[in-house]
Amino acid sequence: MKKIAVIGGGSWGTALAIALTRSRRQHHLALWVHDAEVCESLRTRRVNEVYLPGFTLPQQVEVTGDLGSALRQADIVLGVMPSAHARAVYTRMLPHLDPRMVFVSATKGLELKTLERMTELIAQVVSVKFTPGVAALSGPSFAREVARSDPTAVVIASADRELTASVQEEFSGPTFRLYTNVDVTGVEMGGAVKNVIAIAAGACEGLGLGSNTMAALITRGLAEMTRLATALGGHRDTLAGLAGMGDLVLTCTGALSRNRSVGVELGKGRKLADILSAMRMVAEGVGTTAATVELARRLRVEMPISEQMHAVLDQGRAPRDAIRELMERRLKHE
Repeated sequence: MKKIAVIGGGSWGTALAIALTRSRRQHHLALWVHDAEVCESLRTRRVNEVYLPGFTLPQQVEVTGDLGSALRQADIVLGVMPSAHARAVYTRMLPHLDPRMVFVSATKGLELKTLERMTELIAQVVSVKFTPGVAALSGPSFAREVARSDPTAVVIASADRELTASVQEEFSGPTFRLYTNVDVTGVEMGGAVKNVIAIAAGACEGLGLGSNTMAALITRGLAEMTRLATALGGHRDTLAGLAGMGDLVLTCTGALSRNRSVGVELGKGRKLADILSAMRMVAEGVGTTAATVELARRLRVEMPISEQMHAVLDQGRAPRDAIRELMERRLKHE
């Protein structure tokens, strides 16, 4: 029986811990929770009242606020922390890591300072001790729906085919299906950039715009995601699959999307600072937008939707003005 250490007690980490109790294989599961209030709630009441209320965490999941305890004798380390905190958390893990561990990142975002994907960040941090086996988990997967056992399909990606096959077997269950992929870049870039487009989709909703606008935004957003991912070495087919189009459609249209919700409030005229101050959960797209635009600039990749969202988020441009800028751009071939 393998031990899986789930590092991060937000909605997604809690949902994955619940899902893994239903997988085909039996596991020893440990959930590391940074927030003392959340940790106490999960320990005593077995419910994450802050991030995932209404779902009971099975008794077989050990809940701890101690990283060393969570990681002790772990076979798989499943990282589910916000991207802004990933480097600090993985650095804190270092004294407790050993070479037999496999790392799976379920964080969808880019590090703002370095523009690195999460698997790149993990490899860089852990390589001071050993060269880690790393995979990325992504795809259309709202935490609440995974927790309540709605059938969900996601992607596990690594250049190491044995690693992905092993994680696929360990994680898959009756309502949680994993597909393998070797295109880590495409999978991670799809998971990161779709959050930027989702904020734009929410802004359109907040402005009262209709289905024509949403269809155009999703389609052109997919084109942007694909251009950037392929410029980095990703595969076009990956962006047409679960980790690209699938996750993009979900996040742009689903009411449970935090990134879309931020956009809705922006479209209604609220200030970004006010929106974020009222949220306990992280909307990854807010930080990822600046990283995406900078990465596109360095690679000379055209990403007009992302650029306009950067102007809305970082420069205070009105969403309606951003849409007008997009519509009045130089006419071109699709």
